[in-house]
Amino acid sequence: MKKIGLFCLFALALLLAGCDSTPEKPAQTSNDMETGRLALQRMVVPARGWASDAQPIRMKSNAGKDNTGHDGKSSYWQTTFASAGRQKIVTFSWSGAPPRGVDHGTEDTYNAGNRSTQPFDLSFLKVDSDKAFEVAQEHGGKQSLEKNPQQQVFYLLDWDSRINQLRWHVMYGTSENNAQLTVIVDASTGGFIHKE
Repeated sequence: MKKIGLFCLFALALLLAGCDSTPEKPAQTSNDMETGRLALQRMVVPARGWASDAQPIRMKSNAGKDNTGHDGKSSYWQTTFASAGRQKIVTFSWSGAPPRGVDHGTEDTYNAGNRSTQPFDLSFLKVDSDKAFEVAQEHGGKQSLEKNPQQQVFYLLDWDSRINQLRWHVMYGTSENNAQLTVIVDASTGGFIHKE
């Protein structure tokens, strides 16, 4: 009887030793922030799964209370991709806020002859949104943020087909359409182009 009792006690000790007493990690509540180039890289693979010839046309960020867009980062980026082979466009989005990850919208028709929807080659994107923000700060952005430290900053990346140039639009304002200051930066060289 003593042997059975010792055996049960030993088995119970082994069972308890295998239990994990560390508490579960709480769910992450903060938003992950990424620069535009990193967010775009996260969207390229799913976009190429949608169409092997998918190329980006336009990318933009979103800003908000906990996502001011300062330092060239955002927790939400959206990119429109085109497929000449399928003659379709679709918008993919990356979110660093719950639910995190990449998602995509519905397809629409695409006309490769439309100059306003010309895709760009990823090799032109040599300067990320954080560097574009630094350039914008030197051309009026710093003064804008000194007046209003909570000022939201939006980013738009597009291709100017007239001069074959990939550009960052760094926009200080309450929305993309209501910017108090927009600084245009060359996304290949990092050079200041102009401000609006």
